Amino acid sequence: MVAGPLNGGNLPDLQIVLDALDDEDCRRIIEVLSSPMTAKEISDQCEMPLSTTYRKLDLLTEATLLSERTVIQSDGHHTTQYEVAFERVEIKLDEDHDVTVAIQRTPESTDERLESLWAEVRKET
Repeated sequence: MVAGPLNGGNLPDLQIVLDALDDEDCRRIIEVLSSPMTAKEISDQCEMPLSTTYRKLDLLTEATLLSERTVIQSDGHHTTQYEVAFERVEIKLDEDHDVTVAIQRTPESTDERLESLWAEVRKET
């Protein structure tokens, strides 16, 4: 089980979270993301091929450890930026010996919540 107050009920599979955290490249991406960055910027910072970077970003976003947002620029080009979407990840063994993962999220501002809503609408269309 994965818990997080801001993930809208879409809980990632426990194994996906564990796979992402077990991957050295994924952990390196999390470490360099002190502010939102594009895939190209992440690729350059981590010194890994862009194709590998995209695979790792997909894994991290599926695990809800990263969020992505589209930045619309005045010249009409759109850029996707990635940022860390958690403050803490806890893995616990409960009294029934079930493994649980709790993901503590960074509180979202009103603008970020609106941006998340629009991102969900775009996915549906």
